[in-house]
Amino acid sequence: MRIALATCYDLPDWEVDDRPLHAAFEQRGVDLVHPAWDDPTFDWGGCDACLIRTTWDYMERRDEYVAWAQQVDTSTKLFNPSDIVLWNTHKSYLSDLESWGIPITPSVWIESGSEINLRQVLSDRGWKKAFLKPMIGATARETLRFEAIDSGIELACQHLERMLIRESMILQPYLSSVETEGELSLIMIDGEFSYAVRKLPVPGDYRVQDDFGALDQPAEISDTELGLAHDIMSVVKGEWLYGRTDFLRDQEGHLKLSELELVEPSLFFRHYPEAADRLADALCRRL
Repeated sequence: MRIALATCYDLPDWEVDDRPLHAAFEQRGVDLVHPAWDDPTFDWGGCDACLIRTTWDYMERRDEYVAWAQQVDTSTKLFNPSDIVLWNTHKSYLSDLESWGIPITPSVWIESGSEINLRQVLSDRGWKKAFLKPMIGATARETLRFEAIDSGIELACQHLERMLIRESMILQPYLSSVETEGELSLIMIDGEFSYAVRKLPVPGDYRVQDDFGALDQPAEISDTELGLAHDIMSVVKGEWLYGRTDFLRDQEGHLKLSELELVEPSLFFRHYPEAADRLADALCRRL
């Protein structure tokens, strides 16, 4: 059995989170290869499956990336499949989830090329602190936290003016619980909850990725948190092998989905190496 773990050319040297997964596949006798997703010479049809893992450079080439996933999906088995890649790599999926009854962080959708009276929107919403992020993005790329005061609004307007030339954006209230409670991630594998991780930024920051020095650690979860994660995954259209639900709490303490990661998320195997065995077994069963 030959399986490709899709990656990228410029993967950081410090990225070791998937090593338990590599070991799990090798222990099962899998011939494992690690091609960059945009390597034009690689024969995806020569593999029994492709598991998307560390394809972390697609954000500014999203159309090309989706086309790649669709092509691979016709050549071999792709996990997760290309219809999920198409849906989940543009944050309009959050609007879909909201329409399906999932509690997301309140959002204002700002289309590329449009104009917005930011001061008026913030006043109407009563948001004292706010947050901007692109509709296609990861690892806190081009995000901005700002206060709804003159200097903060001016900074945000400058950010929007630059970004809206080429990208659509999301405006949300800034949920300060990220600084104290952090972001809670629940990892699901093969239809079942596997484990949870809490990600805490460095003091004063909001970015929960380890690229920025954030801490991540195993987490206990409540029945409410687990139930919401299952509710979210149950409405996903398409057959998913793995997924990660990321949550923050709002000012009233209510759980809000911040992101649903179905394409190339870190799965924190360094904390739960046994979960790597679970994912390897699940994929091998499907083959």
